[in-house]
Parts: sequence; structure tokens; C-alpha cells
Amino acid sequence: MVIGVALLVVAVVLLPLTVIGTRRWLRQRGLAQLLPSALAARQGQRVTLTGVAAPGPAGPIESGLAGSECVWHGHEVLRHYRPLARDQAEGSVSERACDSIADYGSDDLFGLVAEGRPGDAQRIYVDPRGAEPRDPELCLKRLVGRPQPGVAAAADDLLPRVRGRISGVFRGETIEFEYREWIIRPGARLRVSGEIGVRDGRVVLVAPEGGTLGVEHGVAERPARVSPRRREALLLLVAFAVCAIAGAVLTAVALSVG
Repeated sequence: MVIGVALLVVAVVLLPLTVIGTRRWLRQRGLAQLLPSALAARQGQRVTLTGVAAPGPAGPIESGLAGSECVWHGHEVLRHYRPLARDQAEGSVSERACDSIADYGSDDLFGLVAEGRPGDAQRIYVDPRGAEPRDPELCLKRLVGRPQPGVAAAADDLLPRVRGRISGVFRGETIEFEYREWIIRPGARLRVSGEIGVRDGRVVLVAPEGGTLGVEHGVAERPARVSPRRREALLLLVAFAVCAIAGAVLTAVALSVG
């Protein structure tokens, strides 16, 4: 009977530890699965989350130049030119140079879903305003030459699609314009670093005050590993169950015999 009572005492001691360990594991599991309810509790904190890109509240969008389906797109227009003779040192060779005259990145919210979860699962959102994603997919690169007198040139159908203001100092003699566009497609693996916020009931990752939002495209998949919190919770749960059941059985047997 003494052993049974001792085991019950140990079970009572293990009970709060088991509850705490289970809660910790569930919180960590909620973060790993990018559950909005788990992340909302961390509003205002900075986090780094890895998941799969998903459409935002308005659904998939199209890139401005190539028209590719994506969740984010950005483009840049480069003006290639040849410097004027007066801008060069005497005897130097005239080499082409280039200036960026337009730079744009979309600011539509897009989703982030834990890998392995269905596409229609609950998701958190990312506000990419001001962000410069690292290594996005280059979906378009085109050179359009300046029309020459008496020579038929392909129409520049991309210029009307350029978003944002075209600006810059147009120095020298224009040679050609170079259009480049990058996208993030639905399903791409991302690592996003930012601050957790809540807008209109949605959990949104935003740029921290005085900082920028980090978006890394195409991150390598990490090998699966057992969470330490899960291991801790399972060990406590097993220990509590063994002590509680064994202590109850031994105590009951001792009482019935006595």
C-alpha cells in the first residue's frame, strides 16, 4: 500500500508538469503549422516563419509584364545608353552603360501555409510592402531596341504595363530598354521574417518599425525532426499515466486484501 500511495503522490506532482509540457508542445505545434490562433497570441513579436506561398484574400494575381499567375511580382526597367563624347575622358573608348528608370514591387497581401497542409487550410498573411524578396523567380527578361530611322522595329508592348513612375536622368544616347520581372508562384517555399500584427481579424506579418520585411524565396526543405517539446510532453504524459494507474491499482489491491 505504501508503494501505491507513493506512486499516487508522484502522479499528483507530475500532473501540473504534464499540463504545462502539453501546453508548450501545443503552442509550438501551432506555430509550426502556422495556425492564426497560435500566432495571434504573439502580436507585436518578431518571428521567422517557413511555409508555402498561397493566394491572398483576393485570390491569385497576375504579374504586370508577363501575365504569369503569382502571389507577388516585381519588375525593373533598365535604360542602356552610350555616354556622350563630352562626358568621357580624352582618348577613352565609348562603352555602354545603364540606369534603372523604373522599379516596382506589388503590395497585395499573400498567404503563408505550413508545408503539407491543404491549400484551403487556414493561413496567415504577408504584407510585402517595401520588401525586396531574395532570389525570386525571373519570369521575363526582354531587350527592346530604340527605333531607328527607316528600320522596322518591334513594338514596345511592355512600356504601357510598367507600374510606378518612370524617372531618372536620361544621359547619353539611348541604345535599348531592358525589362526584367520576378515573381513568387503559389506553392513556392518561403522563409519570412517580420512582426506579427492583426488586421481586420487576419494575422499579418509586417515589416517591423524602422526595419524591413525579410522574404527568402526557394529555401531548402529541412529534414524532419522530433520536436523537443513533443518529446518532453510525451515523456511526462507517460510517466503520469504509469504512476497514476499503477498507484491506483496497488492501493486498491492493498485495501482489498487488508
